[in-house]
Amino acid sequence: MDQALITQVFNLPADQAWQAIFDFLHETFSPPIRADVVDAITTERDKSIEKLDNVLSGSAWELWQQFEGAAPRTSDQLKRFWAERCNGKAILILDALSLRELPWLIEQAAQRGYSLHKSCVTAAEIPANTNPFAKALGFGQRSGLEHNSTKSSHFPDAWTEATDMPFVDCVSLIKADPNILFWHHWPDSQMHDLSDNGDGYRKLSKSAAEQLASDDFWQFVDRLATGRRLVITSDHGYAHSGIFPDVVHKDQSDFLKENFKSGRSVQSLTNANSHYWIPPLTQTITSQHGEWHLVLGRKKWKSQGGYPTLTHGGLSLLEMAVPFIVIEK
Repeated sequence: MDQALITQVFNLPADQAWQAIFDFLHETFSPPIRADVVDAITTERDKSIEKLDNVLSGSAWELWQQFEGAAPRTSDQLKRFWAERCNGKAILILDALSLRELPWLIEQAAQRGYSLHKSCVTAAEIPANTNPFAKALGFGQRSGLEHNSTKSSHFPDAWTEATDMPFVDCVSLIKADPNILFWHHWPDSQMHDLSDNGDGYRKLSKSAAEQLASDDFWQFVDRLATGRRLVITSDHGYAHSGIFPDVVHKDQSDFLKENFKSGRSVQSLTNANSHYWIPPLTQTITSQHGEWHLVLGRKKWKSQGGYPTLTHGGLSLLEMAVPFIVIEK
């Protein structure tokens, strides 16, 4: 990790520090990957930002308190895109798509004749879960987008859909509406299916590479992008928690297990004032989605049934930072 970035983290105002971090993440995760080594390379990239994650959960942990107001939030970027663009616009939200998958979008878009107008990193909501993001967009929950059933004041002229249908079957759902907001459940649905599988990350990374390079997926993208400028982004990322170190201090491990079970965020803590660890294990953040207690950094602990190897909702970089690209044909 570049020492200049660490200097920026400690010396720049919060908004500039987070932008520097996001620029570094984009530089790290956007280069192309060979499909036959995708699990190895994405794991290598994941481990390469461990030191930065540890700085942000160690000596620079207070920067997370300013994350919501300082980092460029995905929900705000989508609202701006929608407001600035007249007819002929579409948004595709791929649930839990992380920065690990960004290279396939960039590479395939170029190969398939798209112009890349923008590629950057944006911020998930706090906590990094589905419903907070849906609420930030003006929908009560993700299901509110199904069958164009709920309108948002931020996207008043949008035809909306949310589904987990195969991408090739989603093609027929796209009609002639000029402005579309489409939320697909993949890869989140697959991530949760594989989260308790010790080999889950390898399977997910290879599956993501296949999906995002497939003709089925790009046929769906082609339909969305016909006559429209298209944003592809995500509500939140995910942590490859299988490579996180265990919390070995018994009091700390017991505290996390009692309060978080096998999760990463909760709205109330038991014995919240009984322990004061520096650096802290958790952060209490009052966001626009209420007060939340979130696990800070790369931590896992022994829990009943085993801690999942793929998860989200806490404060680590690949849970909170997501890809944001704008393409057009």
